[in-house]
Amino acid sequence: MIGSGPFDVDPWSIRETGLDLDRLPASESVFTLANGHIGLRGNLDEGDPHGLPGTYLNSFCETRPLPYAEAGYGYPETGQAIVNVTNGKLIRLLVDDEPLDVRYGQVRSHERVLDFRDGTLTRRLEWVSPAGKVVRVESERLVSLVQRSIAAISYTVTAVGQPVQLVVQSEIFANEELPASERDPRIEEALPRPLHPEVHNNDTTGATLLHSLRGTGLRMAATTDHQVSGPAGTETHSSSSENIGRTTVICRLAPGRTLRIVKFLAYGWSSQRSLPALNDQVRAALTAAKYTGWDGLKDEQREYLDRFWDSADVEIEGDGQLQQAVRFGLFHVLQAGARAEGRAIPAKGLTGPGYDGHTFWDTETFVLPMLSHTVPDAAAHALKWRQSTLPLAVERAETLGFNGAAFPWRTIRGQECSGYWPAGTAALHVNADIADAVLRHVSATNDDEFEQTTGVELLTATARLWRSVGHHDPAGGFRIDGVTGPDEYSAIADNNLFTNLMAQRNLRGAAAACRRHPDVARGLGVDDEEIAGWDDAAAAMVLPYDEKRGVHAQAENFTSHAMWDFAGTPADKYPLLLHFPYLDLYRKQVVKQADLVLAMQLCPEAFTPEQKQRNFAYYEQITVRDSSLSAATQAVMAAETGHLQLAYEYLCETGMLDLHDLAGNTSHGLHIAALAGVWSGVVAGFGGMRHLEAGLAFSPRLPHELSRITFSIRWRGRRLRVEIASGKVWYSLAEGAEMELIHHGERLTVPANSAVMALIPPAEPVEPLRQPPGREPLVRRLREGRD
Repeated sequence: MIGSGPFDVDPWSIRETGLDLDRLPASESVFTLANGHIGLRGNLDEGDPHGLPGTYLNSFCETRPLPYAEAGYGYPETGQAIVNVTNGKLIRLLVDDEPLDVRYGQVRSHERVLDFRDGTLTRRLEWVSPAGKVVRVESERLVSLVQRSIAAISYTVTAVGQPVQLVVQSEIFANEELPASERDPRIEEALPRPLHPEVHNNDTTGATLLHSLRGTGLRMAATTDHQVSGPAGTETHSSSSENIGRTTVICRLAPGRTLRIVKFLAYGWSSQRSLPALNDQVRAALTAAKYTGWDGLKDEQREYLDRFWDSADVEIEGDGQLQQAVRFGLFHVLQAGARAEGRAIPAKGLTGPGYDGHTFWDTETFVLPMLSHTVPDAAAHALKWRQSTLPLAVERAETLGFNGAAFPWRTIRGQECSGYWPAGTAALHVNADIADAVLRHVSATNDDEFEQTTGVELLTATARLWRSVGHHDPAGGFRIDGVTGPDEYSAIADNNLFTNLMAQRNLRGAAAACRRHPDVARGLGVDDEEIAGWDDAAAAMVLPYDEKRGVHAQAENFTSHAMWDFAGTPADKYPLLLHFPYLDLYRKQVVKQADLVLAMQLCPEAFTPEQKQRNFAYYEQITVRDSSLSAATQAVMAAETGHLQLAYEYLCETGMLDLHDLAGNTSHGLHIAALAGVWSGVVAGFGGMRHLEAGLAFSPRLPHELSRITFSIRWRGRRLRVEIASGKVWYSLAEGAEMELIHHGERLTVPANSAVMALIPPAEPVEPLRQPPGREPLVRRLREGRD
């Protein structure tokens, strides 16, 4: 695909043989284990060396000031940053007084494996100490997808050739020193020693630390216990202080003998519980984990993941790297949202502190469509979190002078945290993106209870915003002026097409939901007049179109702007936002990430096939993909418009983004939306899946590099399997009743417990498309040796 990378190609794992310390920061993100509540970066057990230590609890964050050279009305004054909490991964080993450190002595072998089916990170190491003593170390780590508060580590040491004396120090450690932050707006703000010690205690085999944050007042607890199996004479004792809980195990090992320690960890945090209650909470969770035992935790993890892969797996024949990448993406998106339960899904998940741990519109637009079709409960919880922040969104709308709710551009706990209002506050499309995720989730699940209890309220609050933000012009059109769309290189534009189309969908969806649930609507103060106003605004929505060029304009007058000087922009000046003033970017035809092209994917019935062809070709030549969100969307629309080779290249770029660290910033966390985009590139791209007014539709086609694709999705209580090969597709139901779908425009009935085959019509020939000079798909440039 793009040549060898840092990891072995394997369909069900990420395997690293050897240890490259220069790649350690990025590999720590790749090897993260998480469950949506706890995130443990893939740091080495002994802690040193490291690229970036990281242990995170979802939404456990501290506030920080947002300074302005010139403040303005409505600017948020306080930001939020995720906190690196108490590190429970640490297991330090001393061999006859020599601390195990891979930078000293000799590493005879080193292997790490992230297993997608077992949900574990395994490490195997054979090390020769500077004094010549040899030990084999094997550790296996998991963050439970079943027991939400629990992580556990199995750690074994075997003496090789000579007897050794071992001292193992298993720690929980708070307020680790972090590397200095970089001068890059995409990277987080480091918070020095944010955890204020409250309580510490220990017994023989474990310790507990409780801390709080001074700004937010949030409290957290971390506790650990150990089961030790060693030779006769093995001793265990523990101690604790304000920031360190340590359990020490000492023994002498004869050659071939093994010391094994199982470390159980429990984490919790709260904004309301007292310290004793929080202490009891994590201690109870720890007791349950010990009762389950290490083998029981592993069995639970495997059973959970077996169920997930049964309903979510994507099989690819013809490209082993892409097969690995799509499962890597599915696994990490699951880890980001599986047990978030009432909290956000951040842009980096819980794999690193990039973007300060904030959630953006990425979640609703890229992540939730995948979860609604694979783990629908996780998608529902993410939207219920948005609902829980509605009071803050309503307050923000009032500050801005609007009705309804104005959800934040970036946040952790619901408050707006963007200090740059043209790309933050003005990007009101986030509200329609949330509504779109509600509509897609209800469409995919047919969950009437969710729609009544959560969906109608979110749709109503966001529809009221659009009716307040927009206005009818003298010609009768409904305009939404002065906003920023997904393309952050074009800010404060009038009638951004993406925003207007999504607002139109929002308004129509709210009207339909309120008509379906009149009692709920009345409880929200909605009457027939308000619904009629939504319908009128949606029907009159202004959708800019350039008659001269025969394409839709990304925003009003966008196609009249001067072209960016792509030929005169050297490769080392990308991303442009780090090398050119926004004023220059805003005035030119240059697109950071798919904007109008994304509108064609999400609102497919608003465009004719011919318009999609012309639009895609026009915007392809000015889109520079300075955002990790872009390539997946371009892959989907390239496939729909018949550019299958280009779609394949963009899909590979998305799939390799973190595995090959293509953007150079994987060290600060994985790109969760892009990982979800790999699924979209396959299912919505080569599978052609769309939610249409007429029903669920597919238009499958394969590029010549791939011989077969098979995927499963959940659809209204069913599990639908789609298998695409050259010229044919098979639709079958593994669960659920007979269903109708649309195959390349024709209705098709899929019987229960059976399969139906359909022919794939040949694609129409298309002319190759041009990208800006030097911005061709990255995998193409790598293959050709130009990067």
